[in-house]
Amino acid sequence: MSTYTRILFQIVFSTKNRSRCLIKKGRKELYKYISGILKNKNCQLVRINGVEDHIHILSELHPTVSLSSLVKDIKLGSAHFIRRKELFPDFEGWQKGYAAFTYSNDEKEGLIQYVKNQENHHKSLSFKDELTLFLKKYDVDFEERFLV
Repeated sequence: MSTYTRILFQIVFSTKNRSRCLIKKGRKELYKYISGILKNKNCQLVRINGVEDHIHILSELHPTVSLSSLVKDIKLGSAHFIRRKELFPDFEGWQKGYAAFTYSNDEKEGLIQYVKNQENHHKSLSFKDELTLFLKKYDVDFEERFLV
């Protein structure tokens, strides 16, 4: 028998110290680069977007790839790419850690729209508040002091 999976993840992580350095002008190029990392890992990108201080990646995870190694590769590769291309002059790196949540296929379209509309969404909600809502919604234990 072959291996069959559909593992849909939303991965979220922020810039170091939540610096608002991901200026709009360079984001498209960053997202294209991250898309290449995902493709090289046999993961299917569904949607990527973000704002000045964090990004959301909606992707199907290939069964041979661990989530932690994928996030590590995305962060290391994209940080190097940002510095080499000088995309975001004030970028100091990615913050340690990440959040990741799984979704059913029935939730996919709504989630695509959620990720797509990040700029409008964050006009009224900070990243910290958004992350706190996700953690509570999915019943993830967390310590407030690590959300800084």
